Amino acid sequence: MTDFEMKRIGMIMQPLAGEPSEVEGVLNPAAIRGKDGELYLFPRLVAKGNYSRIGIARVLFDANGDPRDVERMGFALEPEAEYELRGNGGGGCEDPRISYVEALGHYVMTYTALSSRGPRIAIAVSDDLFHWKRLGLASFSPYHGIHFEDVDNKDASCFSALVPDPLGQLRFGIIHRPLFPGTRPEETVHQADSQPQGTAQECIWISYCRLGDHDGTPQLGQFVEHHRLVSPKADWERLKIGGGAPPIPCRHGWLMIYHGVGDVAHPSRSGRTLRYSAGALVLAKDHPNQVIYRSPEPVLVPDTPLELEGAVDAVVFPTGIDRRDDIGQPDRFDVYYGMADDRIGVARLDVPEILPVTS
Repeated sequence: MTDFEMKRIGMIMQPLAGEPSEVEGVLNPAAIRGKDGELYLFPRLVAKGNYSRIGIARVLFDANGDPRDVERMGFALEPEAEYELRGNGGGGCEDPRISYVEALGHYVMTYTALSSRGPRIAIAVSDDLFHWKRLGLASFSPYHGIHFEDVDNKDASCFSALVPDPLGQLRFGIIHRPLFPGTRPEETVHQADSQPQGTAQECIWISYCRLGDHDGTPQLGQFVEHHRLVSPKADWERLKIGGGAPPIPCRHGWLMIYHGVGDVAHPSRSGRTLRYSAGALVLAKDHPNQVIYRSPEPVLVPDTPLELEGAVDAVVFPTGIDRRDDIGQPDRFDVYYGMADDRIGVARLDVPEILPVTS
């Protein structure tokens, strides 16, 4: 095998009939192994009015080791903090990603907190996956006049190990994507293909912070040393890119599945002309601000009925990833993703022995 391959396994979770907390969708889950070896999903559960909670579900596998179903286990987080609540009684804890950070001895969840201020990156920690303690909103220092805290920010995830910052100091690293005004896909879709790409507004960023501890609870400092990691490049991602599943170790470095937004010639039945697809990145193990591989084409595009039609048409949105060490296949990664913002699918990604050569 000489290239990254992704093959669908199937849908694994959808709204439960008659369940008010899921009436508007079940999507975009975190995926993480517990200390018991079980795999748990943390899906975004959307109630009426786009009121989002983060649920907990245990993944059930078939005799071949493929994920086949889930067992719901309640909620991990629901809107309670002021930065998760809107003035109209709504709010949201959305799109979590989770990594077990060995240096902290804790699971770290990054998620989107939706308040009247807009979406912001929030962080919570747990030592057992079932009880979570909020650390608050992530704090970012300015960068060349860009004030991250004054703009919407989301699609955050963290590394499972401390990584070197540009000065070589081991730090807690976070992937994130600020959403600057005027750069959303709905705003840029009609702009010419020839417009300059790679602007600071449409990029995936990496930032770093120091770690601390207070009474046994991890503490994170302000994120600094911001680095623009990846900018829009190919046609399939020309409108916007953003983080997907958390970076995870693979044989070549840090594997990261991300999402890209492009426009399509023929709109869906609802008239939508945007398409969310998934691509693959590999970051250097010892210098994760360096990209050593980027898939020239998407590894997964919405082309099945459950991905093409739903709450938002034409969307595959990866947020969870599981390396299959449990069945002795460390080059196999199961990727969990939102299907049309309505349900959850899973696909198998096999990492090649040798990184493909790209131009």
